[in-house]
Amino acid sequence: MGVLPEQRVSVITVGVRDLAGMIGFYTDVLGFEDRGVKGEVAFFNAGGLVIGLWDETKLAADAGVADDRKGAFKGFALAFNARSAEEVDEIFGRLERAGARISKPPHKTYWGGYSGYFADPEGNAWEVAHNPFWPIDEAGRVAVPLAKEQ
Repeated sequence: MGVLPEQRVSVITVGVRDLAGMIGFYTDVLGFEDRGVKGEVAFFNAGGLVIGLWDETKLAADAGVADDRKGAFKGFALAFNARSAEEVDEIFGRLERAGARISKPPHKTYWGGYSGYFADPEGNAWEVAHNPFWPIDEAGRVAVPLAKEQ
């Protein structure tokens, strides 16, 4: 048995510089509903996972790490799995109309799917992908099937 009683992620907290601006993007552009503490922290329900936005200096202090990001890429990407390639294109159309920065337009991938990337206002990477090999249930939860033995 592993250290964690269940292998799951409950919350992803993104350290941000402009909390109000980021909350506006996540609510107005992406359509999430903020359930956090106004002016302090944002929490968004995301299909069984919670995305948090919190001041990056406070997050670094809370985690006991240095607040010294280097470069534009933060070493992670959030992702939304769509039910079809057409849905990916529809989402990117809405993102473009909303003025979001598209970092990599949707395209066929080497692994047999379809995906693209955009960045939120602080440069955090988001992928929107259709993976035909991962089923999505009615509630929008993705399940990674067992790998086929070779």
